[in-house]
Amino acid sequence: MGEFQPYVPASETLPELTIRAILLGLVLGALMTAANTYLGLYIGMTVSASIPAAVMSMLLLRMFRFKDVSILENNVVQTMTSAGESLAAGVIFTMPALLVMGREMDTLTTFIVAILGGILGTIFTITLRRVFIVEEALLYPEGIACEEVLVAGEKGGSHLIVILYALGLGALYGWMVKGFKLTQPKVEVAVEIVGVRIYSALDYSLSLVAVGWIVGLNIASYIFFGAVLGVFILTPIYGMTYGWPVDTDLAHGFKTLWSTHIRFVGVGCMVVGGLWTLIDMRKTIASGLKKVLSSGLTESEVSTIRTEQDIPMNRAFIGLAVIAVLTFIFYWWKTGSLTLAIVGAAFLAITAFFFSAVAGYIAGVVGSSNSPVSGMTIATLMATSLVVWIVGGVFLNMEQDELMYATLIIASIVAVNAAIAGDVMQDLKTGHLVGATPWKQQTAELIGVIVGAIVAPLTLTILNEAFRITPTYCAANPHPVSGCSNVLEAPQAEIIGTLIEGIFGGTVNTPMLGLGVVVAGLIIGSRWYLGKSGPTLPIMSIAIGMYLPFYLSATIFLGGVLNHLVTRTAHLRVDGTLAGQPSEMAIKSGKELVSRGTLLSAGLIAGEALMGVVVAAFIVFASFSPLPRPDGWLPFLGTLGPVLSTVFFLWFFGVFTWLVTRSLPPSKRPFSLLFNWGAVIVDGARRLINKVMVP
Repeated sequence: MGEFQPYVPASETLPELTIRAILLGLVLGALMTAANTYLGLYIGMTVSASIPAAVMSMLLLRMFRFKDVSILENNVVQTMTSAGESLAAGVIFTMPALLVMGREMDTLTTFIVAILGGILGTIFTITLRRVFIVEEALLYPEGIACEEVLVAGEKGGSHLIVILYALGLGALYGWMVKGFKLTQPKVEVAVEIVGVRIYSALDYSLSLVAVGWIVGLNIASYIFFGAVLGVFILTPIYGMTYGWPVDTDLAHGFKTLWSTHIRFVGVGCMVVGGLWTLIDMRKTIASGLKKVLSSGLTESEVSTIRTEQDIPMNRAFIGLAVIAVLTFIFYWWKTGSLTLAIVGAAFLAITAFFFSAVAGYIAGVVGSSNSPVSGMTIATLMATSLVVWIVGGVFLNMEQDELMYATLIIASIVAVNAAIAGDVMQDLKTGHLVGATPWKQQTAELIGVIVGAIVAPLTLTILNEAFRITPTYCAANPHPVSGCSNVLEAPQAEIIGTLIEGIFGGTVNTPMLGLGVVVAGLIIGSRWYLGKSGPTLPIMSIAIGMYLPFYLSATIFLGGVLNHLVTRTAHLRVDGTLAGQPSEMAIKSGKELVSRGTLLSAGLIAGEALMGVVVAAFIVFASFSPLPRPDGWLPFLGTLGPVLSTVFFLWFFGVFTWLVTRSLPPSKRPFSLLFNWGAVIVDGARRLINKVMVP
């Protein structure tokens, strides 16, 4: 096997960290950070910004007719953009927990947490790059996918127009639905038969369909399974046993019982799932840490090869020392205790490095999207609460509220650190493949972190003012105009806040949390019972389904089903049959369709999510200016009824489907797509029956 050669050889020097690349990275980074902040609060998931950022970078730089644009400049742009996006994930999963705990979420504190955790995670990865990417040559699947897009764009691909269509479609739909409120946000149906209530719902959001496409049918099915378990089984059983809420309509009473009781089953399941994920990956984690600690990274040698020049290690250590001191000062300021600040800063430095290595290694094995950031945060929370309780509670006799706040601050910084570390390693893998200069890419990461640390807290503040974040906070502080009808769920933050309150003696639904632990235990036990021949049930996906409102999970499932139908249709049209395994040509055709759909989905998500942020900004502005809210700009439009709202959503869903299926292998049969989908559904049902039947 020959020596690895990047796309741009080490001997060749191209424009890379240029002014135009930095400026474009700043703009796209701010936009994608805001969009992912909204999306993460809305459904508890974020999507990678690397590929859409790379495509938009190529498109915009060509629009301005720059003829000497290099692939390395586009790589810098996607690096800066994805840094802000991943930082947003760490922030939104933790800081809104302050609202759940009854405290204010001030912008300055959120910014400091974001900047400290982001820079910490980025600097730690400088010590990891050579070990994981060069010596171990870990896969980093998202990094490879982004490199393929960059190379395809360099050679002239069709990705540019595709994402432009999707951005426009998502923005138009988002403004019509969230701005003008032309349609109802969701449809809900509830019936009661012999004392048993049945409830179902669907959210009219294209971005949720797009999320379902990206995660695929497998994960979407498990999320939907969790939703079905909570809504169709546990809630009716609880209602029949203890009674349904009175003096409310059927749907509202059902949701009230689910949100106050059954939802906590998902919380308990998610806690166990997060910890079990780390236990399940213990060998992978141990292997990664062993390689880091035994790699001899303290050597002072500086490579003379352009593609191996990291930020010098002595500067990295100085940066770490500065961040450690700033963290100590910040923690002292927030807790008011010098002793707790010293212990907390030391504990944070150790856990941050540990989870940087864990996140970086796991991202290389299974990808950033599958990296258990929630599990790492929960594990950090448990360990931090013990340290804070011993130092602050036992020795310093601090109040319960102060202990809860001190615990969350450390957990938040570590969560941001872990979220950014996995993403940075993916970006560095892309850079390694295309021939980037590491120190320039690492500098771009740091700039992107600063942008994200500024934008994410501001976006959080705007969204909380416009819609309210977390159901718990909204119940206590409803919006003066919309109440809690537009509340952003922020599921991870709600869980973190609930856990901290429970750990330090607050009120928490212990029986339902315990039932969630039992459910998680049964899922884990099913793995042992079924062995390798049975399905691997992902606890976190099922738990998320039980925690999210049913209408969100249902729409995500719809996107996953669409992905499967389109992919299998490609197999059918290429091979002429669905029997047996698809041919190489059929697999290639299916992958091309999935890639096109993923690009469209990323554009849809970005477009609709950005409109959500824009609408929120207008709502906040309208609260202190004569300008009316966006839904008052065209009052003659009104809001469509349930039937027409459904038709409106289905029309846009059809446009998305049409854009995806345009690259399907052609068929001369009228309505061939519907016939193909029918065949795929029948084949899928047959395969499912064969899989679950006991021989």
